[in-house]
Amino acid sequence: MSTLSVPLTPSIEQMIQSLVENGIAESKVALVRKAILKFAEDQAVLDVLEAEQEARDGKILTGDLDVLASTI
Repeated sequence: MSTLSVPLTPSIEQMIQSLVENGIAESKVALVRKAILKFAEDQAVLDVLEAEQEARDGKILTGDLDVLASTI
């Protein structure tokens, strides 16, 4: 497991401390890990919604997947 050092503004540091004190996570580390996972989940949902919109807009790829993949 690696460690990442991230400079925080005082307001973000206070926000993190407040969330930990309110029981959102058991520690600062756990809170940051939760936040990163939540961000990734939210991004995945946005990607699906965007793909659905593209499909509704008719921007759909059709054909052989191997051929389509070789063009990328």
